[in-house]
Order: sequence, then C-alpha cells, then structure tokens
Amino acid sequence: MDKRDLRSTIFKHLDGIVTAPIAVALHKKNILQFILDHETVTLQEISEHFPSNEGYLNVALRTLASQGFLNYEVEHAKDIVRVSASEKTRFFIELIPMYEKVIPFLHHSISADFQNFDSSCFETHLHLFGEYNNNFGLTLSEEPLHNDVERQVLKHLEGCIAGPLIVQLGMKGMFHKYFMESSFQAGEFHRDPDHFEKILDFLTHLGWFTKSNSTFKFTEAGLYFARRATSYGVTVSYLPMFRRMDDLLFRNPEKLRSISENEDEIHVDRKMNVWGSGGAHAAYFKMVTDFIISIFNQPIYLQPKGILDMGCGNGAFIQHIFETIERHTLRGKMLEDYPLFLVGADYNQAALNVTRANLISNDIWAKVIWGDIGNPDQLAKDLNQSYDIDLSDLLNIRTFLDHNRIWKEPQNKNPKRISSSTGAFAFRGKRISNTLVEENLKEHLSLWLPYIKKNGLLVIELHTLDPEITSQHLGETAATAYDATHGFSDQYIVEVEVFQKICAEVGLTADENLFKKFPDSELATVTINMLKA
Repeated sequence: MDKRDLRSTIFKHLDGIVTAPIAVALHKKNILQFILDHETVTLQEISEHFPSNEGYLNVALRTLASQGFLNYEVEHAKDIVRVSASEKTRFFIELIPMYEKVIPFLHHSISADFQNFDSSCFETHLHLFGEYNNNFGLTLSEEPLHNDVERQVLKHLEGCIAGPLIVQLGMKGMFHKYFMESSFQAGEFHRDPDHFEKILDFLTHLGWFTKSNSTFKFTEAGLYFARRATSYGVTVSYLPMFRRMDDLLFRNPEKLRSISENEDEIHVDRKMNVWGSGGAHAAYFKMVTDFIISIFNQPIYLQPKGILDMGCGNGAFIQHIFETIERHTLRGKMLEDYPLFLVGADYNQAALNVTRANLISNDIWAKVIWGDIGNPDQLAKDLNQSYDIDLSDLLNIRTFLDHNRIWKEPQNKNPKRISSSTGAFAFRGKRISNTLVEENLKEHLSLWLPYIKKNGLLVIELHTLDPEITSQHLGETAATAYDATHGFSDQYIVEVEVFQKICAEVGLTADENLFKKFPDSELATVTINMLKA
C-alpha cells in the first residue's frame, strides 16, 4: 500500500466533485467550444457573448484551468483575464457527457433520502455503480494525451460517487472502531442489509473491503480512507451550492445566499461543513502546540490572560489549546491563581451551538459569543459588556477564517498597487479585481491592530495556488477544490506570498522561527503565522 497514491486519490476525488457540475454547466452553453474556436479570449468577452455573472464565471474557468483543461492568465497591469484552449481542451469537451451521468447522483446525495440511506435512493446508487464498473461505456484511447485525459475524468467520476458516500458513512458512524477492527455484515449497520450490501460491494470494488460470505473486513487502503473521511467533508458540504451552478453562473446568485425558513443556509450543509473542517483541520491544530507552550511558559506577567478563538467552528481547537496549556505549561500549574479566559466566537449560530455542546461535554468552561471577524470593535465592546474581558488582554487566534470575511468595499478604491495574485474573486456574482482584494485584506488586518499589539495574532490560513502550478501537480494538492468551494461562496484565499506581503504592509511581522507552511514546498496551501505589530 503506497500512502502517496492513496492521498493522491483523495485529491483527485475532490477535483472531480467540483469539476463535474462546472464542466456540465459551461458545456451546455457552448462556452468551452467558444474558447476552443478562438485563439485567446478575455473573460469580459466571454461574459458579454454569454450573458453571465462574470465573477463566478471567472471562478469556473480558473477551476478548469487548475485541472489543465484550459489556459488561464491574469494580466495584472490592466486587470484582464485571458483564457485559451490547452492541449487537453478538445479531448475534455468530448468527455463532458460522462460527467452528466453523475450530476443526478450529486443532486440526490444531498437529499434526506440519501442521508438516511432509505431504500428509495438505492436504485440511483445501483445504476451508477453499474456505469462505473463499465467505465461509463468508455473504451480507453491508445493516444497518450487522450488516454491521460480519459483516466483523469474517470477518477473524477469515481470521486463524485465515492465522496458523498464516504462523508455520509463517516457522519453516521460507519468508521467507528467496532467496524474498523473486526469483520461485520451489512445488517449490523443498516436496517435494509440487502440494499446496503450493494454499497459495500461498490466500496469493495474500490479496494476498501474484502468480502467473504456477505462478511466484510476493512483493507489497509480502506482504513486509510476511513480515517480521513473528514477530508471529503468540506467539499461535499458545498454540494447544495454546486447543485445550483446554473443560478451561480447565469441567473440570480442571490438566491443561494438567502436563509431558509428554519434559518439554515441554502448554499452549504453547515453541520457537515463543521464536521469536515473540524476533522480535516485537526492535524494543523496539533502543529500549533509548540506556539502555545512557548507563550504560556513565559513568566506569568508576560502571558495573555486568555485566548480568543475567532471562528471557533466545533470547539475542537479551544479544547486542544486548553488541554495543551493545562498539561504542558507553567500556566497550567497556576490556573487556580491565574484563571485562563477561554472565548469562542463565531458568525454562525450553528457553529456556536456545536462549540457550546462540545465544550460542556468535555468539562471545559469557556465563553461562547457571536462575533464578526470583520468588526473587532463590536466584538471588543460585547466582550467587555457581557464578560468584563478586554479583547487586547487575550491572545487572538483564528484558524482558516480571515479569507472568509464578509466583503466590504475598500475605503481606498484606487490603491497604487499592481496585484500579484492569480486568484478569482467575486461577491454575489460580481467580479472583484485582485487589486481590490489585496487592499481589502490590508484594511481588514488593520482593524485588528489595536487588539493584537499586546499579545499578537496566531493565524492558520488557507491559500490558493497559481492554476498553472496546480495543473502540473494533479493529485498532489486539493487546491482545485479549495478554489472552487471558496470562490463560489465569496471567500478570498490568496497565495502565501501575497498574504505575507499584505501583512508586512500593515506592519505585522511574522516570527520566522515559528512560521510553518504545508506542504513545505511551492504547493503550500496552509500556513501558520505568529504575527506581532
């Protein structure tokens, strides 16, 4: 078992989940053929020829470029996006009808029937399993480049089927150690064992299980995927948004940002998102242990009075921080005399509810409060009035959050800068120039300066990659999925170098001894920064 190959499969599966709905939507409008027929064309020209929401169209085209299906270039000085056909484009267009076969499954996989694995959904499963086992009717070409594109698309299709299944099984307890450590039968997990066994047969076909007389046992490969089920969670949680790709690209995208009658978000399954992000981010949480130990091993008069986790998600990070301080630091031995103020803040009420429940169940006392990362002044006021806590007395921490700030037009609308980012950015369908995104990030970080001068700002942040780099390293990064889910949901991930540049402009200095990036190469999409003013 080669773990690199298994990790590569996860990345390629995520690529497929976001690529399929984009490819089908653009293909139906003949946009990809239009690009193929022209030597090069600008984003504006495409948007004018095919009336569309230019911001989300930009995200869609850049996503396909990250897979090598298009060439994508930002002319920074003039803020012009140019798109052209790549060597893969013609072959890719021929294969898009195969993606159409999985779209109904992706739509169905966010329904209540699928989530409960009711028998009414099994017919959809079985039909698609049959298509998969037959290579979707495809006979592989002997021409090398064509064959390469065919295998890429087939792996995408596999991801579209396997990804939602993995997430639902993971959230429902299928990957509990009871099943992972012993043999089991379908009836031990599902009330309809005959139908559920067919799902397990499909996963057996993928190499997850061995089967003998209707008894299943995890393989090493199956255990690898099961332990990383949360890696699929965030991407799959956005399927409600990808289901409405036509609205995003060509109709009124505002519909996806409204709230349903029961106050649930329409564009994302937030419970699933919190589950996925909590699990996927756990590895990075452990990486900050050295940061926390160093800070809370200082003389007591130099230590923060507590910690604010802005964007607390499911509370897992707060729990990890508390346990680290309690067990491994000087402060942990002095909590009776110097109590530790723990504060979890989030913009989303569902996340606050999960955080509160998880912390209570783990006997951790913390304040949980609504907060907007884009309005630290209001948060500081609320903390002071409700709990008599001074925000500047806390070590401010956030994980994967600054890019998720609500868009605000920069006060400086004509900054004297030429952006160096290759990102595709939008707000409610309208394209935002890369220059304004950088200026917005600068103003956003500046708002926090009064509150981080004393104790600093610990940031785990997500980043994008140049689509040309991503396309040259397929199976080595989840950048394509990150860019699509974040781009269509109005989030603003920039490259590592761009983030560092803006921090420096604000006057924030990163501790070089504590800086980390993952992976430690040009493919870095995550950084840990200890910033001080």
